Amino acid sequence: MRYIIIGAGAIGGGIGGRLHENGHEVVLVARGPHLAALREGGLRLSTPEGTRTLPVPAAGGPEELRLTPEDVLLLAVKSQHTAGVLDTWAGLPVTGGGTSDELLPLVCAQNGVENERLALRRFRQVHGMSVWMPATHLEPGRVAVPGAPFSGILTLGRYPRGSDRTAREISADLEKSRFQAPVDEDVMRWKYGKLLGNLANSVDALAGSHPDGPGAELARRVRVEGEAVLTAAGIGYAGIPEQLERRGELIRAVPLDGVERGGSSSWQSLARGTGSIEADYLNGEIVLLARQHGVPAPLNEALQRLATAYARQGRAPGSLPAADLAALLAL
Repeated sequence: MRYIIIGAGAIGGGIGGRLHENGHEVVLVARGPHLAALREGGLRLSTPEGTRTLPVPAAGGPEELRLTPEDVLLLAVKSQHTAGVLDTWAGLPVTGGGTSDELLPLVCAQNGVENERLALRRFRQVHGMSVWMPATHLEPGRVAVPGAPFSGILTLGRYPRGSDRTAREISADLEKSRFQAPVDEDVMRWKYGKLLGNLANSVDALAGSHPDGPGAELARRVRVEGEAVLTAAGIGYAGIPEQLERRGELIRAVPLDGVERGGSSSWQSLARGTGSIEADYLNGEIVLLARQHGVPAPLNEALQRLATAYARQGRAPGSLPAADLAALLAL
């Protein structure tokens, strides 16, 4: 298999780097300064074993590649970019006949639960992947993955449910590359559980991450609100005890020399000034379900709106005024 990692940031770069250094064929797809840095100097990957430079091939898009039936498309862009990426990668010729959307498996290694649904409109073989993987990408060409003893737990399975030989082969490759990669018949149950945890990403981006205080209370309450909405919608999810049991002692983030630990993926979006953020597909997913099922979700709605505004305005992470945080808690 050749892994084409579409979106070689923190998660995509980390997965691709680990696969590459363990002997698997990988192409990192990136853009802008990150792509230029990858092409010029390779991927600088920092892990608990140290920092090294990996000569992973990099491309700016499918026009630079010749797709084969052995390719796996692993989607690691933020959810707000998924539709455009699917437009770019669907319908491409594959050597020997057929097209990418007919023949190639597409793995959604992304937060949220909308990506798989979007992908299934275009691709026949869609796999979901629930990603537990501490990772940071704050400068072009460099990715930090501080997890130990494993870099992450990547639960995967066919979408909407089931498993197949492809999932098992991907799992085997990942597990040879410092990951735990269980194949689950109901991968979306794990992704909905991950979604509940990701609702606090907006809190982290806006107010910073603190183990105590008003930010922590807001994070707790936004999750409780999300759980109530999923219950009203009749959607099952992996709860905290089950998640903790699966994680066990398999991942702990350790300090890395010369690497400043970043916050959540949403915090990193504000820190890099990308102009967009995933809130529409995290908090916004809860808002959508709440509206569909006639239940309230005021905290998720407010966080979705604020996080999106901060990203568009180029605001720094953690810059939410204390008065605005208090107003959120008063909802």
